Amino acid sequence: MSEYYFTSESVTEGHPDKVCDAISDAILDNLLEQDSESRVACETLATKEMVVVAGEITTDGFVDVDRIVKNTLNEIGYDDYTKGMNQETVKVISAIQPQSKEISQGVSQGNDEEQGAGDQGLMFGFACKETPELMPLPIQMAHRLTEKLTELRKDGTLSWLRPDGKSQVSVKYVDGQPTSISQVVIATQHEDMLGKFGTEEAENAFVKKEVIQHIILPVLDKYDYPYEKEFIVNGTGRFVHGGPAADTGLTGRKIIVDTYGGYAPHGGGAFSGKDPSKVDRSATYMARYIAKNIVASGLADKCEVQLSYGIGVAEPTSLLVQSFGTGKMSDEKLTALVKENFPLKPGAIISHLKLKHPRYRQTAAYGHFGRELDSFTWEKTDMVEKLKQYL
Repeated sequence: MSEYYFTSESVTEGHPDKVCDAISDAILDNLLEQDSESRVACETLATKEMVVVAGEITTDGFVDVDRIVKNTLNEIGYDDYTKGMNQETVKVISAIQPQSKEISQGVSQGNDEEQGAGDQGLMFGFACKETPELMPLPIQMAHRLTEKLTELRKDGTLSWLRPDGKSQVSVKYVDGQPTSISQVVIATQHEDMLGKFGTEEAENAFVKKEVIQHIILPVLDKYDYPYEKEFIVNGTGRFVHGGPAADTGLTGRKIIVDTYGGYAPHGGGAFSGKDPSKVDRSATYMARYIAKNIVASGLADKCEVQLSYGIGVAEPTSLLVQSFGTGKMSDEKLTALVKENFPLKPGAIISHLKLKHPRYRQTAAYGHFGRELDSFTWEKTDMVEKLKQYL
């Protein structure tokens, strides 16, 4: 028997890096709503009382960067400097320029079907049967924990919570199958409660008890796995100072959190702030869509898809489908099946998944995958019946 442990982490929407992802994607959504052909590559940096937005944008719309930054901070919960940022007083610096003519020429040539890739690169998609959402168990549980932290902060159940936070889940595997949860770690920002509890030890004991009762146990109990009960909550003792004031944030610095928690490869390109002409985003979504439909159809229990592109070229430069010995047919036949049934050119991907419509602000936290929302078209399993014919 083969035994090993695998760990994934997630962060809340108030984590400094996720704040930046949210701002970049909010700007993208705003521009796509005005002009679906907008070309956007928007990067954000957030630090103490300052947000810098930079990038290349070509659009017929108009973006009020200052307003979007402040609205996004307010939505997340940064409305007071004691929480890590005050959306009313934050200084916003905008440094945006048009997309370069060379990139634009490569992407815009020909009709939509022959639209070239916005950059070279490689992209991965993955699916497996460990959860109902066909995601690896460690990252799926980590996301649900951080999501729960935000939910109970915003609905007032745990009103002393603050926006910044992290989770980490370690899973024990036997012969490649998850068997138990070996460790759960939560680090959550909270208000200063020393005046109420008197000592840091008493304050920490309260935070730990409440987080275990209201966050950890309800999430673990939704999954049918045994778990160790020695949880780690705020291992440093207390976590009052958080957000961009305590730790500078950048767009695209949580790409492993965004995908599969390290369980499957990542191509290297970030998603947030990029319009779908950037294959870093659109082709990664297509790769997940392909892998998920293959697993959902029963063609494999585990599937990984790799795509690669050259800038300005519509056809992918490579395609690889792997089922790790779980496929009902060879990987070569699965690869041929994908070529026959799925659109792989950037323009066709965008059309098939309807990626020119705003929905990207929702992706900025708790995972781009494993959330079956109506607007997450790459999570749909609408190719299953067609693929089942190959069984």
